[in-house]
Amino acid sequence: MNQAAVRQSKIIYWASGIVSICGIIFEVLFGALGSYILGDGVKQYTLTISLFMTGMGIGASLSERVMKHLIITFIYIEFGVAIIGGFSSFTMFGMTAFGPAGTDAFYLYLITLLVGALTGVELPILIRKANEIGVSLNKSTARVLFSDYAGGLIGGLLFVFFFRPYFGMVKSAFLVGCINLAVALVVLWLFRKEIRHFIVHAVVGAVIGLTLIAGLFFGEAAAFSFEQKLYQDPIMHMEETSYQRITLTRDGEDVRLYLNGSLQFSTIDEYRYHEVLVHPTMAAAEDPENVLILGGGDGIAAKEVLKYEETEKITLVELDPAVVELANTNRHLLEANEGSLKHEKVHVVHEDAFQFLENSEEWYDVILVDLPDPNNESLNKLYTSEFYSLMRNHLVPGGAAMIQATSPVFATEVYWTISETIASTGLETENLHVDVPSFGNWGFVMASREAIDVADLEITVDTRFLTDDILPGLTAFGKDEDGQITNPNGSTVELKPNTLIDPHLIQIYQDAWKNY
Repeated sequence: MNQAAVRQSKIIYWASGIVSICGIIFEVLFGALGSYILGDGVKQYTLTISLFMTGMGIGASLSERVMKHLIITFIYIEFGVAIIGGFSSFTMFGMTAFGPAGTDAFYLYLITLLVGALTGVELPILIRKANEIGVSLNKSTARVLFSDYAGGLIGGLLFVFFFRPYFGMVKSAFLVGCINLAVALVVLWLFRKEIRHFIVHAVVGAVIGLTLIAGLFFGEAAAFSFEQKLYQDPIMHMEETSYQRITLTRDGEDVRLYLNGSLQFSTIDEYRYHEVLVHPTMAAAEDPENVLILGGGDGIAAKEVLKYEETEKITLVELDPAVVELANTNRHLLEANEGSLKHEKVHVVHEDAFQFLENSEEWYDVILVDLPDPNNESLNKLYTSEFYSLMRNHLVPGGAAMIQATSPVFATEVYWTISETIASTGLETENLHVDVPSFGNWGFVMASREAIDVADLEITVDTRFLTDDILPGLTAFGKDEDGQITNPNGSTVELKPNTLIDPHLIQIYQDAWKNY
C-alpha cells in the first residue's frame, strides 16, 4: 500500500474504535434510563442489551446491500446515531412526563433497537472500506474487530466512572452524540477528495452539530422541567450520584425526599413513620446503649434515637455520601433531623449494608433497618434471609430490631413475604403498621431473639403520635391486609422466604405496585 492508503486505513481503525466506544456508552445509557424510569434494573438492562444486540444483527444483515459509496454511507450513519442517540435521554424524559402510560417503555426499546441497528451497519462498512483500500480481508476484519472490542471496554468504563457521575444522563447522551458527529466530520474531511457534494454534507453535519450543542447547553434544563411534571410539588434540589437520583421538593412546609423517583418521607408526617420505626424497638431492648441504623441517611431516625440518654453510640450505615451531605447542608433537612448526623454519638459509615454486616464484628442492642423498598436487585439482597441472618448475628440477646417492610395494603404479599423471610432466620417477629398520609398504610416487622409482646412496651420519650395505648393497636390487621393471601381461584398463596438464590420478591413487588 502507498502512504495515502496506509493513512486512510489507520483512520478507519481509529474510527471503528471511537464509534464502538460511543455504541457501548449508548447501550448502557439506555439500560440506566430504563432502570431509573421504569424500575427493575436487571429486567431493563437485559431488555436493552438484548434489543441493542438484536439491532446490531439486523444492521449487519442490512449492510450486505451497501457495496458502493461506503464512506458517505458511514458518515450518514454517524449523523443518525448522533442525532438519535444524542436526544435519547432528553426525549425519554419528555415521553415519561407527557406521553400516555407505557409510551416511555415503547420509545426506549424502539430507540435502543434503532441505534443498535445503525451501530451494526458501521463495522461491516468499515471492513469493506479497509479492504477496498488494499488491506487484506482477514487483516482488515481482525483489526476493525479489535478496535471494536477494545472500544467496548473503554466505553463501559467511561460511562460508569466519567459520563454518568459528572454529566448525568441527559448531557452524557448529547456529549456522546457530539463524539459520533465529530468522527463523521473528520472522516468526511479526510476522504473529501472521493466524496461528491462535499459542501452539502458538511452543511448537514454543521446543522446537526449546532442542534446537539444547543441540547448540550439547554437540554438538561428542559428535561428538568419535564421531570417536574412527575412530582406534585416544585423541585428545589436534584442531583444524580453514582448510586441514584436524589430529588427534593417543597410546597410550603411540606418538603419531600425522593430517591430514584420513590418517596422517602414528607416533613409533614414523617414523625408517624419514624416514631413507629424507632420507639417500640428502643422500648423492647433491655439496654439500648449501642444502636445500628442501616439506611436512614436523612438523619431523622437518628434524631429519634438521640432522645434516649442511655444510648451511647449510634452507627449509621448509608451507602450514598450525597444523601448524608444533603442532610447536613440543606436547611430544610437540617430542621427535620435537628442536625443529628453531626452529633458526637453518631458515627456515619458509607458502605453497602450487606457488606457492613459481613465485615463487622460488633454486636448491637438495637438494629433499625430503614432502607428503600426492594424494587431492584441491589436492594433485593437487603431483603433476603441471608441478610436477615447477618442482622440476627449482630443482635445481642435481649436486643430488638425493626425493619420497614413496605405497605401491607398496597403490596400485601410483599409485606408478608418480608415477614416470613425474617422469621425464617429463627427470630421471633411481631407485625405492625401505621397510617402515614403521604405514604398510605405502611408496615414494619419487629424482630428479637425473645418473644415480643408490644402490650408490655412503654414509650419513655416525647413523641408527637405514638403512645403506649396506641401501640398494641398497630399490630391489628384488616382482612384485606393480613397474611391470608389467596389466588384468583380461591387457593391460598404459599409464602416462602426471599433468598439470594431465589429473589422472587422483586417480581412480587413489581406486580404489586404497577397499578399505583
